[in-house]
Amino acid sequence: MSSTPDLSLVPTGDTAEGSGCGDACACGGHDDEALECGLDPALAGLLADAGLDPVQVEDVAHLAVAEDLDGGEDITSVATIPADAFATGDFTAREAGTVAGLHVAEAVISLVATEEFEVERHVEDGDRVTPGQKLLSVTTRTQDLLTAERSALNLLCRLSGIATATRTWADALDGTKAKVRDTRKTTPGLRALEKYAVRCGGGVNHRMSLSDAALIKDNHVIAAGGVAQAFAAVRERFPEVPVEVEVDTLHQLREVLDAGADLILLDNFTPGETAEAVALTEGRAILESSGRLSVENARAYAETGVDYLAVGALTHSSPVLDIGLDLREPDAAAAETDAGRDGAARSDDQGEAAV
Repeated sequence: MSSTPDLSLVPTGDTAEGSGCGDACACGGHDDEALECGLDPALAGLLADAGLDPVQVEDVAHLAVAEDLDGGEDITSVATIPADAFATGDFTAREAGTVAGLHVAEAVISLVATEEFEVERHVEDGDRVTPGQKLLSVTTRTQDLLTAERSALNLLCRLSGIATATRTWADALDGTKAKVRDTRKTTPGLRALEKYAVRCGGGVNHRMSLSDAALIKDNHVIAAGGVAQAFAAVRERFPEVPVEVEVDTLHQLREVLDAGADLILLDNFTPGETAEAVALTEGRAILESSGRLSVENARAYAETGVDYLAVGALTHSSPVLDIGLDLREPDAAAAETDAGRDGAARSDDQGEAAV
């Protein structure tokens, strides 16, 4: 029997706190180099603890803000708001879902803020939220807050949408051994963030790049002269790398099982064919279903005994989660800020953080 290593490269986590890095994570762990960026060290540490590279998050935030300003300034905010005005804004869920990217939104604001700002965190990444629920409250210069608003929301809504869609799949698979898994069908430049959002939603990550695992697909098979030949070529050239092979038929499945494949992707199999494949494999390899999948039939596939359901739509087609930023009225903002400061003195976990 061939060995079947665990090929889920990043562990599943319900929240950012405790979601560690996988072998394919670019952050290199929570070390000094990972934190060498312009972000506040405490915020950089939170990002690194979540399995994100703080430098990469900072780069994405810079790009988003630079694109929005396009070399100029926020003319509407500059014209309508006094430069010395401060305000508190609440990032608030407009619909139910699972949140992801709160610290990323903080990073965006921190790059725009010209004065120290305060953050009150009401929920954590991976939490389920309801309409009207406050997620994050920020107090800083009003001009800066509104300049950063759209860039922060674009990322927060996008990542929360992916987490929400993933949570729907994870809920459908609850009680089975199957896990929903993403693909490389990600937005250029946002792969690490989008795959992080998948983890926040209860899914697991497939390979992060072409270099950390092999996936032999139909075009590789054609180029190599056969599925067994393609597998043998990869195994010979890269003997230590996990190798996944895509198969279209039970005949191909037998071939790659005999060759010693670690993980086999069952492409466009029906639930009945998938059950046959599970029985034929007898635990000799990890099996992943792909194609023909929907939330409605996900459980039928999972109950066959497959290990993973590969769903590219998690990252390429998930709708955003509707989240807004609402400025508080001055009197209400002052009262809630004072109350938040009192709460912060009593709690180290979800009080205000000066950044």
